[in-house]
Amino acid sequence: MAKVRKAVITAAGRGTRQYPASTAVQKEMFPLVDRDGLTKPVIQIIGEEAIDSGIEQICIVTTPGDEQIYRDYFRRLDGEAAKAFRGKDWAILESEKLGAFGERLFFAEQKSPEGFGHAVFQAREFVGDEPFLLLLGDHVYISDTKDRCARQLLRVYEQYILDAVTGVQLTIERDLHLFGTIQGTPVDAAKGIYKAGLIVEKPSIETAREKLVTPGLPAGNYLSHFGMHVFSPRIFDSLEYLIRNDLREKGEIQLTAAQEHLRSQTEKYWCLVTQGRRYDTGIPYGLMETQLALALNGVHRTEICEAIARILATQARS
Repeated sequence: MAKVRKAVITAAGRGTRQYPASTAVQKEMFPLVDRDGLTKPVIQIIGEEAIDSGIEQICIVTTPGDEQIYRDYFRRLDGEAAKAFRGKDWAILESEKLGAFGERLFFAEQKSPEGFGHAVFQAREFVGDEPFLLLLGDHVYISDTKDRCARQLLRVYEQYILDAVTGVQLTIERDLHLFGTIQGTPVDAAKGIYKAGLIVEKPSIETAREKLVTPGLPAGNYLSHFGMHVFSPRIFDSLEYLIRNDLREKGEIQLTAAQEHLRSQTEKYWCLVTQGRRYDTGIPYGLMETQLALALNGVHRTEICEAIARILATQARS
């Protein structure tokens, strides 16, 4: 079994969709109240997704100079800061967790904004000859089962000894312009496992109907990216091929193109219908939706439901 120990989180985006707040705080450090009732930056919630799924080391891909921001956050309380929390055992415990998280961290810089695939390529030295979990630095994942979404993917990758497994979700055709989409051949449809066929970034409805239909899915539904992958190091060969030949889409090196290149080279590229939801904190509405989803799945669910009921009642009267 190929144990996956490493994860890569891309966090080199400029956060332009969250302007003006992203000029003061990078979007990966936007605070949210997590399911356990603690306020955390987005990047911590994503990192805990990986750690709770069995990941031992995490590489964050950053823009130049951002490493220190994470180093300063992911550390234990000391000095005057520790004194301020004297007697608050919960804070000391969380401080220890932050320090342990920081000890798992590595960094890679994306010196110029040349696309998602280019950002992933910067982690090649960190990954080495091991498989790795890839997560987006502005996506929060909430599972519908006892297993984390990442753990679901890791289990399939490790059990079947694959070259890649991509998390997918059923998507209706009018939303395909938002996602990379995969044509699938059922391996174990009851478990949501498919062998990947053609992979296309944000296809038109016409392209989807012609080339991306997956047998057994309801009419008008397709397998689109969930925002989470597990790759063998072979993905870097595909990314290098794109970079070496300057194969860009809209001026950027795209991960989806590398996925399709890798898929064409192996029979072991599969996808999994992930049991859960993913939320995009990189856009204003998505950030609000993420907080609401975390609240409704967390320790303050009852209070939040009551608050929503009060707000809706007020709106109905106005």
